[in-house]
Amino acid sequence: MPLRINIPPLTRILLVVLVALSILYNAIRYRQWIDSVAYLAIEPQSALIYPWVFLSAALVEQNIVTLLIAGATILYGGKYLERAWSSAEFGKFLLTVSLIPNILAWGVYLVLFAIIGDEKGLTTTINGSIALQASFLVAFKQLVPEHTVTIARGFIKIRVKHFPAIFLVANTISGVVFGTDTALVLAWLGILTSWTYLRFYKWQPDLSSASTSGVSGIRGDASETFAFAYFWPDVVHGPIAAVSDSIYNALVALRICTPFSAEDVETSNEQAMARGEGGLPSLLNQGGRRGGSGKREEAERRRALALKALDQRLHAATTNKAPTAANPGSGPSMLGETNYNPDDRETGGDSTN
Repeated sequence: MPLRINIPPLTRILLVVLVALSILYNAIRYRQWIDSVAYLAIEPQSALIYPWVFLSAALVEQNIVTLLIAGATILYGGKYLERAWSSAEFGKFLLTVSLIPNILAWGVYLVLFAIIGDEKGLTTTINGSIALQASFLVAFKQLVPEHTVTIARGFIKIRVKHFPAIFLVANTISGVVFGTDTALVLAWLGILTSWTYLRFYKWQPDLSSASTSGVSGIRGDASETFAFAYFWPDVVHGPIAAVSDSIYNALVALRICTPFSAEDVETSNEQAMARGEGGLPSLLNQGGRRGGSGKREEAERRRALALKALDQRLHAATTNKAPTAANPGSGPSMLGETNYNPDDRETGGDSTN
């Protein structure tokens, strides 16, 4: 019986390239061909001479521990995302979250050198899959934010939506305390790049019937639960939302971003609820024995969040329309609006002519 490899094609290729480039890179270092390292990883002073390193550096690891972590991330995360999105969409996502963070990190170190004259800005080696790992966590945050991952027989329970913030905090502390500044920079750039791509640019298939435009999908994800403030604990939602909204409004004014319509928001919220019905395959849970109840619990949490967001929008809309409703001569302000008066029940009820 032939051996069946249950790994999607692009994920399989990615794993092979990761292992091959990492072995080659470390062989070069071991042989002390120092000048040749720049052919695979980013060195700010020579990166423009070898431009392919902006892609290859994302799949180069310096030791066995980081290689195993990167391999596990690509194996489990890539399998799920490639099957959820298709190989073509997964490929676009990989290209975006590999290339852009590396280019931006290269720019950060050049600016560092230009401002403070530190030669480290020119000689630092930038490589590793940190940006990819951060991007996969953002993708899972979009697809299954309320899924609970249980570790050590249920001793540790973490919801998927908290992983990006935990990852950022861990890499930030490590960068400050242990000097792993490249991981710190790549983690932040990976989070921001992947969120921007998924929020505003990635084409989402239509999983709901909320849209009335006849289009089979929407661009971006305008759902409230995927707003940048929701990546953080509830206590800091307000300040982060204020800052992120100001940046978004500025980008809209500069015509860099296209504002979401009310239908976009409604459709995206429906999409989020539809994705929540599918749940997340059991990767760390014991044998998937609780998969059915886990999916039901996740769906209920998604519905509760959507209802909460809807209630907030309705409350805000009611507050804004209160002065208009107080004027009896103004009439209905929007198509399909109904004004109900308890006192009208005795005189005929409906005030519509």
